Amino acid sequence: MAEDRARQIRLNEYQRAAVLDESPACVVNANVGSGKTTVLIEKILYLHLERQVPLEQMIVLTFTNKAADEITERLLRREPDITTEQVEGFGTFHSVALRLLKNRLPVEAAGWTKEFMVMDPDEEADLAAEIIAEQGLKVKYKNRLKKRLEQEYPSYLSGKTESRYKDDLFCLYPLLQEEKKRQNKMSFSDLLRISTQLLVQRKMAAGSVEAGRQAEKGAADRKAGEIWRPAWIIVDEVQDSDMLQLDFLAALRDCGREEAPAKIFAVGDPNQVIYSWRGTGENMFFLLKHRFGAKELTLPVNYRSNASILEAANRFLQFGSGIQGSRTEVSRIAVKNHYDPFQEAEYLAERISAIHEEGMPYGEIAVFYRLQRQSEILTKVFERQGIPYELSVKKTIKDIPVLNWIVKVLRFSVNTSDAQMAVQVLTDRQYGESCTKKNAKRIIMEESGGSGCAAGGAEMLYRRMKGFAENIDSASAEELFQYFGLREALHPASSGYAEDERLAMDFLEKMCAACSRKGISAPEKGSFAEAVREFVNSSALYGMQADAGEKAAGENGGERAAADSVSLMTLHASKGLEFDTVFIIGVNQGLLPLQCRSFEQEEEERRLFFVGITRARNCLELSWYTNPGEPGVSGEPSRYLRMLPDQLLERGDVKSEEERWSGLQQMRRQVREQIRSKRARGYEETRPALPEPEAEEQVQDEPGEQAGDGHGSSGEKAEPIPVRHRKYGEGILIAEDEMTVTAEFPGYGQKQFLKAFGELQFPSGHDSA
Repeated sequence: MAEDRARQIRLNEYQRAAVLDESPACVVNANVGSGKTTVLIEKILYLHLERQVPLEQMIVLTFTNKAADEITERLLRREPDITTEQVEGFGTFHSVALRLLKNRLPVEAAGWTKEFMVMDPDEEADLAAEIIAEQGLKVKYKNRLKKRLEQEYPSYLSGKTESRYKDDLFCLYPLLQEEKKRQNKMSFSDLLRISTQLLVQRKMAAGSVEAGRQAEKGAADRKAGEIWRPAWIIVDEVQDSDMLQLDFLAALRDCGREEAPAKIFAVGDPNQVIYSWRGTGENMFFLLKHRFGAKELTLPVNYRSNASILEAANRFLQFGSGIQGSRTEVSRIAVKNHYDPFQEAEYLAERISAIHEEGMPYGEIAVFYRLQRQSEILTKVFERQGIPYELSVKKTIKDIPVLNWIVKVLRFSVNTSDAQMAVQVLTDRQYGESCTKKNAKRIIMEESGGSGCAAGGAEMLYRRMKGFAENIDSASAEELFQYFGLREALHPASSGYAEDERLAMDFLEKMCAACSRKGISAPEKGSFAEAVREFVNSSALYGMQADAGEKAAGENGGERAAADSVSLMTLHASKGLEFDTVFIIGVNQGLLPLQCRSFEQEEEERRLFFVGITRARNCLELSWYTNPGEPGVSGEPSRYLRMLPDQLLERGDVKSEEERWSGLQQMRRQVREQIRSKRARGYEETRPALPEPEAEEQVQDEPGEQAGDGHGSSGEKAEPIPVRHRKYGEGILIAEDEMTVTAEFPGYGQKQFLKAFGELQFPSGHDSA
């Protein structure tokens, strides 16, 4: 029956072997585009429908909320009767750990209560900084405190007595942990570490009466006292895991059924390890295999990209014997050279418009780049050309001041032990009464107003937050707006009040709707505060996206960007996606790859490029700049381009020096025309490239006009005079006199130099003495 089912869903022999495998531990090396998610879904359904394993006894772990949602949605499409309760164990590592601590593990034994809140790394770093100041600790590199807290904690836990920089960081850790317990807050790493610790303790005390009593004591709901034993643990993108996550995985496995540990089925691709800065490493895939004695299977067949793209991708493959393709069609990979990012953006706009006119949806086109700042000129040109785009920038609530403040109000309202958050609410400089820190602490300690606060306004807000759980059983967005006195707190006389009010109401409406949905509201109490707590915790884990009334990136005419829009994103953000046509820009040495300090960084840059080119199904175009305008970036093509076989490539003609300068002059004329046009309409030019000279406008290559230094003659076409500077690159001469030379450089504007220093290089035959 299982074989028949595998045939019905058209799995190839490798996919079928993975779905039907029931080894105690199995890791699947899934090549890019090999149907990894399909295998995961079919594995879950095979276990549930054929092997009769309840979904409640499965844990499915992912590394992003998007991946978890995709798996759940695809399961629901296949089996619409699946309930939320059945997939409680499906989610990211952190969200599953959170639910375990809330519903099944005795978190009180570790020093927290079931009402604990989740704090993000920035909040943890702020709390650590306060402790450092209060205790007079000497901690170096405070500007990197968030990173140091994360990176050096494993060394502290392993028993080391001295930090990397021989400061007081190791003295800070126990103080920080105690303060988090006192304020009833956990960091992301705490969720995994405490869950692992409690799972191990439960295993050690398995079967004892005392363990059962401890699990039942203080439980958030009836599930806390149950003996919960997962039968299967399924992991997506296992190559992105770190040691803390592997320890959590091992603890979950060992708390399985009494007769046998839970079985592990993990899928990943060691060629797509691109997040080492998060603590992952290229050997995690193999560590898991050896730690659990796992059987290794492969998914070698790619169903996404054409033969040319796969042949190019194989040149960057670091692990495995190569990617097998299912498609035989061939199309050459285009390689283009552009003078600078501005010229490239103009070309991309024209090229994408032409592709779209031929019938290609905008949504099937993507532009990838190495650094986020490379998108700035693209967005300006695309807006001018009317091309809809979606800019992949993770803008969160923290980026919107009014919503960031309201979330802090809610966080303290549902966790009144959080003195840090209360202080931040009361001392905010933009909203509320803007108390001093001293007066805010006095209000918290005495529950009365202090000097320096406006007529009890801060005291009233504090008492409303303090009494939120008792006073509010249910509420609408309008009622919450009034309860917290947000009209006064947002300052109605301020110029930004209307926008702040709109954003606040939209966000509160979104929150109230989420709290009323099944699975979000409190399980038995019906407590609105409990529902808000769960919403805020989930938002801390997943990152509240700024879509509550916020306009979409890539908007045109003030409207939300259409669903059919070109995707602009970094190579990191492209992982897991696919498009018909992909442009990768800035393939210059020093930019892609970036300058690396170690062999490991160099290898990761190579894997990142591999991820980018394998997003394309049919068309791939790579481009580089002659004048990149970035410090440390060479005006030469990346060595990655030299690694590609010539027979795969279709190279664009590299323009001659004369053609480049002619093009630059044309661009300058276009910029000036746009400036004049926009001034006539009453607003200023916003495009940063090639700013207009402050001197009287003189287009050098128009008849009858002369450059400021007298070059050219009336009635003749003035030829542009090229110059070169060691920092600013290539430019053109604007003016010169006996003492100085003025030149204009793309991306930098006009610069003036003293002739005596000889900073500019001129073509032979030009007298600049």
